[in-house]
Formats: sequence, structure tokens, C-alpha cells
Amino acid sequence: MKIVTYNIQYGIGLDGKYDLGRIAEAVRGADVIALQEVTRNNPRNGNRDMVAEIGEALPDYFAAYGSNFEVNISARIENGRAISESFQLGNMVLSKTPIHLSRNLLLPRSRSLEAMNFQRGALEALIETPLGFIRFYSTHLDHRSPVERQSQIRFLRQRLLNYALEGGGLSGIPEIGLPDLPYPEAFIVMGDFNMLPGSPEYVELAGRPDHEFGMPLTADLAVDAAQRLAVADLVTWVDPDRPADAGRHKCIDYIFTSASLAKSLQRLWSDRQAVGSDHLPLWAELG
Repeated sequence: MKIVTYNIQYGIGLDGKYDLGRIAEAVRGADVIALQEVTRNNPRNGNRDMVAEIGEALPDYFAAYGSNFEVNISARIENGRAISESFQLGNMVLSKTPIHLSRNLLLPRSRSLEAMNFQRGALEALIETPLGFIRFYSTHLDHRSPVERQSQIRFLRQRLLNYALEGGGLSGIPEIGLPDLPYPEAFIVMGDFNMLPGSPEYVELAGRPDHEFGMPLTADLAVDAAQRLAVADLVTWVDPDRPADAGRHKCIDYIFTSASLAKSLQRLWSDRQAVGSDHLPLWAELG
């Protein structure tokens, strides 16, 4: 099973141009795709409907989209009908097999008075895979405050670990004649976390290595695929103003799994040739 996460920066590449085709080609072939910064009616990309365009570019994938907010940008009465348009920004999950259940988790945030910040989210999708049912999360955390990221990770970690107790987005559906859904312990949470390896917010989710025994593998922590597979010098973000400056290359995108999936991790890599965003696609292979 191959999976990939990609913050597509509303379709704007390192050359400053909108080109959804190259983004679709960069992720095509994955069994599950997680995308961040997917927008509708965004002034920065000419008000494109990226959800519709991604569906057209990858028609053989099932898809779920979760908008983290909607801002009204146009409203009118036309022929007696109220018509409005909204700017939306959120996350997307695409899968070669059906998405059985999805919900959008809105993460904690605080009002900023100078630098812009906005509602962040983690789109949850329940998918049957060759490894069984797995919960996938396309995730995007705050970009300006490590304190806010830590709060968001605490909230998200509780949803990851307490899924069976909380019931996900829906439970008890045999009451209306539908078969009950599974409540798998296994999860894969991936996306743009805007944090550095070993930072306090990273430790909140994945823990820190012991001086003697290394990184713990316990049911209450997520497993960083890069750390588990000892992938060094991983780059997932390139400064669009200085793309050639290696000093401005960072690893801020991740693929984390539940401890139960750690032994299934086989390979992790970023696509250093991709130019469709300021981020790079981050791939993993499990088997």
C-alpha cells in the first residue's frame, strides 16, 4: 500500500503559477492521498473550485473534502433566488477504495491580532485497505504558534486514541437499517504539521527517545515513519523566495501511524522533483 500527503498551497507552485495538472501527476498512483490547502473561491488562485478540479483530474478516486471555514464573498438575489459564493479552505482525502465514513475535526485555535491565522482541521476518513480498516487523517496545523500547535495536537491525539469509545462520526446505525461500521484501532495521520522534529509539539504526539532504549513503541503514542525508518535529511518544504537555499529547506510534513502499524512501514521518501507547491509530496509504503 502506497500513501502520500501533499500540502498543495491552493495550486500555486514554486514558479508562482497555478497548475493543478502537475499536482495530480505528483500523487497519482497512491492508494490513499491526503491533501491540504484545498480551496474554493480563493482570490489568490483566481477563485478556482479545486475540489471539482481535483475530482476531474483524478476521476478514479473516491474523495472526501472538509472545509475548515466559509467566508461569504458574494451574495445576491437573482430571479427571486438567493445566491451566495464562499471562500473555503480545507483538507481532502482521496482513495482508490470507498471511503466508508468521514468527518471534519476542527482543531482548537485562538484569535490572532497581527499575523493571520485561521481555523485548522483534520479530515478523518475510514477506509478498508489490504491491512484492514484504517482511519486516515489529512491534517493541517497552525503555522505561527507552537503553543497553538501543541493544543491542536493534544485535541487530535485524544480523537486518535479514543475512537472506539467516542464512536467516530456515527454509531448505532443498525437502528436505521444500515450495517454497523468498524471502530479500528489502526490510524494513519499525515499532513502539514508546521513543526520541527523533536519540538515540544512533536513530543506531545510521538514522544522522545529514551537515553538507553530509544524511541518507545507504546499504544498511547503515534509513530513517526521517518524516525522509525531512520530516514535522514528529509525535506518537505522549500522556501519559495529562496528555493535554491538549502538552509531554508525544512521537514514540517509527516506521516504518523498507530503503534500497531509500525512494523508494516517499509519505505518513506519525499519527491524532490515536485514543483507544484512550496511543499513536497511525502510518500510512504506499507506492507
